[in-house]
Amino acid sequence: MTRDERRVVSPWNIANVLTVLRLALVPFFVVCLFLPGTGWRMAALAVFAVASITDHLDGELARRYGLITDFGKIADPIADKALTGAALVCLSILGELPWWVTIVILVRELGITALRFLLLRHAVIPASYGGKVKTVLQITAIVLYLLPFVPDPVRWVVMGATVLITVGTGVDYIVRAVRLRNVARRARGE
Repeated sequence: MTRDERRVVSPWNIANVLTVLRLALVPFFVVCLFLPGTGWRMAALAVFAVASITDHLDGELARRYGLITDFGKIADPIADKALTGAALVCLSILGELPWWVTIVILVRELGITALRFLLLRHAVIPASYGGKVKTVLQITAIVLYLLPFVPDPVRWVVMGATVLITVGTGVDYIVRAVRLRNVARRARGE
Protein backbone atom coordinates (compact mmCIF):
# COMPACT_ATOMS: atom_id res chain seq x y z
CA MET A 1 0.00 0.00 0.00
CA THR A 2 1.44 3.37 -0.98
CA ARG A 3 1.38 6.47 1.15
CA ASP A 4 -1.35 8.01 -1.08
CA GLU A 5 -3.55 4.91 -0.70
CA ARG A 6 -3.32 5.14 3.09
CA ARG A 7 -4.12 8.86 3.14
CA VAL A 8 -7.61 9.49 4.49
CA VAL A 9 -9.35 12.42 2.87
CA SER A 10 -11.66 14.42 5.10
CA PRO A 11 -15.19 14.71 3.77
CA TRP A 12 -15.03 18.41 4.72
CA ASN A 13 -12.58 19.49 2.08
CA ILE A 14 -12.93 22.43 -0.32
CA ALA A 15 -14.40 20.28 -3.11
CA ASN A 16 -17.18 18.96 -0.88
CA VAL A 17 -17.80 22.39 0.66
CA LEU A 18 -18.40 23.72 -2.87
CA THR A 19 -20.82 20.86 -3.52
CA VAL A 20 -22.75 21.68 -0.33
CA LEU A 21 -22.70 25.37 -1.28
CA ARG A 22 -24.24 24.52 -4.66
CA LEU A 23 -27.00 22.60 -2.92
CA ALA A 24 -27.56 25.48 -0.48
CA LEU A 25 -27.86 27.97 -3.37
CA VAL A 26 -30.82 26.12 -4.92
CA PRO A 27 -33.51 27.63 -2.63
CA PHE A 28 -32.10 31.14 -3.17
CA PHE A 29 -32.20 30.59 -6.92
CA VAL A 30 -35.83 29.42 -6.74
CA VAL A 31 -36.93 32.39 -4.61
CA CYS A 32 -35.22 34.89 -6.93
CA LEU A 33 -36.78 33.25 -9.99
CA PHE A 34 -40.31 33.55 -8.64
CA LEU A 35 -40.01 37.17 -7.52
CA PRO A 36 -41.34 39.61 -10.12
CA GLY A 37 -39.16 41.94 -12.15
CA THR A 38 -36.10 41.87 -14.34
CA GLY A 39 -33.80 42.62 -11.40
CA TRP A 40 -34.88 39.45 -9.60
CA ARG A 41 -34.58 37.47 -12.82
CA MET A 42 -30.99 38.67 -13.17
CA ALA A 43 -30.37 37.79 -9.51
CA ALA A 44 -31.67 34.26 -10.23
CA LEU A 45 -29.34 34.10 -13.22
CA ALA A 46 -26.39 35.22 -11.06
CA VAL A 47 -27.15 32.60 -8.38
CA PHE A 48 -27.52 29.92 -11.07
CA ALA A 49 -24.21 30.99 -12.65
CA VAL A 50 -22.34 30.86 -9.33
CA ALA A 51 -23.83 27.45 -8.52
CA SER A 52 -22.93 26.17 -12.00
CA ILE A 53 -19.35 27.36 -11.60
CA THR A 54 -19.06 25.45 -8.33
CA ASP A 55 -20.04 22.32 -10.27
CA HIS A 56 -16.94 22.68 -12.43
CA LEU A 57 -14.68 23.77 -9.59
CA ASP A 58 -15.51 21.02 -7.12
CA GLY A 59 -14.72 18.26 -9.59
CA GLU A 60 -11.55 19.94 -10.78
CA LEU A 61 -10.28 20.47 -7.23
CA ALA A 62 -11.21 16.94 -6.15
CA ARG A 63 -9.29 15.38 -9.05
CA ARG A 64 -6.31 17.72 -8.97
CA TYR A 65 -5.68 17.51 -5.22
CA GLY A 66 -6.87 13.98 -4.51
CA LEU A 67 -9.93 15.12 -2.57
CA ILE A 68 -12.32 12.50 -3.94
CA THR A 69 -14.51 11.09 -1.17
CA ASP A 70 -17.52 8.79 -0.95
CA PHE A 71 -19.52 11.80 0.27
CA GLY A 72 -18.53 13.75 -2.85
CA LYS A 73 -19.40 10.83 -5.15
CA ILE A 74 -22.92 10.84 -3.71
CA ALA A 75 -23.50 14.55 -2.97
CA ASP A 76 -22.14 15.95 -6.25
CA PRO A 77 -24.72 14.34 -8.57
CA ILE A 78 -27.48 15.15 -6.08
CA ALA A 79 -26.46 18.83 -6.04
CA ASP A 80 -26.24 18.87 -9.85
CA LYS A 81 -29.70 17.37 -10.27
CA ALA A 82 -31.16 19.66 -7.60
CA LEU A 83 -29.89 22.76 -9.40
CA THR A 84 -30.86 21.85 -12.96
CA GLY A 85 -34.04 20.11 -11.82
CA ALA A 86 -35.16 23.16 -9.83
CA ALA A 87 -34.45 25.42 -12.81
CA LEU A 88 -36.40 23.22 -15.24
CA VAL A 89 -39.37 22.71 -12.90
CA CYS A 90 -39.55 26.43 -12.05
CA LEU A 91 -39.38 27.43 -15.71
CA SER A 92 -42.21 24.99 -16.45
CA ILE A 93 -44.30 26.28 -13.53
CA LEU A 94 -43.79 29.80 -14.88
CA GLY A 95 -45.07 28.58 -18.26
CA GLU A 96 -41.79 29.38 -20.02
CA LEU A 97 -40.69 25.80 -20.74
CA PRO A 98 -42.98 22.97 -21.85
CA TRP A 99 -43.50 20.34 -19.15
CA TRP A 100 -42.61 17.50 -21.51
CA VAL A 101 -39.07 18.89 -21.82
CA THR A 102 -38.70 19.03 -18.05
CA ILE A 103 -40.11 15.53 -17.62
CA VAL A 104 -37.88 13.96 -20.31
CA ILE A 105 -34.73 15.54 -18.86
CA LEU A 106 -35.62 14.77 -15.23
CA VAL A 107 -36.57 11.14 -15.96
CA ARG A 108 -33.22 10.65 -17.70
CA GLU A 109 -31.26 12.40 -14.96
CA LEU A 110 -32.97 10.63 -12.07
CA GLY A 111 -32.85 7.27 -13.84
CA ILE A 112 -29.14 7.50 -14.58
CA THR A 113 -28.42 8.77 -11.06
CA ALA A 114 -30.27 5.75 -9.62
CA LEU A 115 -28.33 3.46 -11.97
CA ARG A 116 -25.06 5.03 -10.84
CA PHE A 117 -25.93 4.38 -7.20
CA LEU A 118 -26.80 0.75 -8.00
CA LEU A 119 -23.46 0.28 -9.75
CA LEU A 120 -21.43 2.22 -7.18
CA ARG A 121 -20.54 -0.88 -5.16
CA HIS A 122 -19.24 -2.67 -8.29
CA ALA A 123 -17.59 0.13 -10.24
CA VAL A 124 -17.90 3.74 -11.28
CA ILE A 125 -18.62 4.51 -14.89
CA PRO A 126 -16.62 7.66 -15.59
CA ALA A 127 -18.32 10.65 -17.15
CA SER A 128 -18.08 10.51 -20.90
CA TYR A 129 -17.32 13.37 -23.26
CA GLY A 130 -21.01 13.27 -24.24
CA GLY A 131 -22.00 13.62 -20.59
CA LYS A 132 -19.85 16.71 -20.28
CA VAL A 133 -21.40 18.16 -23.46
CA LYS A 134 -24.84 17.37 -22.00
CA THR A 135 -24.05 19.28 -18.83
CA VAL A 136 -22.76 22.32 -20.74
CA LEU A 137 -25.83 22.26 -23.02
CA GLN A 138 -28.22 21.99 -20.08
CA ILE A 139 -26.60 24.93 -18.32
CA THR A 140 -26.52 26.97 -21.55
CA ALA A 141 -30.16 26.23 -22.33
CA ILE A 142 -31.26 27.17 -18.81
CA VAL A 143 -29.23 30.40 -18.96
CA LEU A 144 -30.92 31.29 -22.28
CA TYR A 145 -34.31 30.77 -20.63
CA LEU A 146 -33.30 32.84 -17.62
CA LEU A 147 -31.98 35.75 -19.69
CA PRO A 148 -34.68 38.24 -20.57
CA PHE A 149 -35.16 39.17 -24.22
CA VAL A 150 -33.52 36.10 -25.81
CA PRO A 151 -35.53 35.26 -28.96
CA ASP A 152 -37.67 32.14 -28.51
CA PRO A 153 -36.27 30.35 -31.61
CA VAL A 154 -32.76 30.53 -30.11
CA ARG A 155 -34.04 29.05 -26.84
CA TRP A 156 -35.95 26.29 -28.66
CA VAL A 157 -33.01 25.23 -30.82
CA VAL A 158 -30.59 25.03 -27.89
CA MET A 159 -33.13 23.27 -25.66
CA GLY A 160 -33.97 20.86 -28.49
CA ALA A 161 -30.29 19.98 -28.86
CA THR A 162 -30.10 19.63 -25.08
CA VAL A 163 -32.99 17.15 -25.00
CA LEU A 164 -31.47 15.08 -27.83
CA ILE A 165 -28.01 14.94 -26.22
CA THR A 166 -29.51 14.27 -22.78
CA VAL A 167 -31.48 11.27 -24.06
CA GLY A 168 -28.60 10.04 -26.24
CA THR A 169 -26.08 10.12 -23.41
CA GLY A 170 -28.61 8.37 -21.17
CA VAL A 171 -28.86 5.51 -23.66
CA ASP A 172 -25.04 5.41 -23.90
CA TYR A 173 -24.77 5.25 -20.11
CA ILE A 174 -27.23 2.32 -19.96
CA VAL A 175 -25.26 0.44 -22.65
CA ARG A 176 -22.01 0.99 -20.73
CA ALA A 177 -23.67 -0.12 -17.47
CA VAL A 178 -24.92 -3.36 -19.07
CA ARG A 179 -21.43 -4.06 -20.47
CA LEU A 180 -19.90 -3.42 -17.05
CA ARG A 181 -22.38 -5.76 -15.41
CA ASN A 182 -21.63 -8.47 -17.98
CA VAL A 183 -17.88 -8.09 -17.43
CA ALA A 184 -18.40 -8.31 -13.66
CA ARG A 185 -20.51 -11.46 -14.06
CA ARG A 186 -17.88 -13.12 -16.25
CA ALA A 187 -15.20 -12.21 -13.72
CA ARG A 188 -17.27 -13.92 -10.99
CA GLY A 189 -17.79 -16.97 -13.23
CA GLU A 190 -21.54 -16.59 -13.62
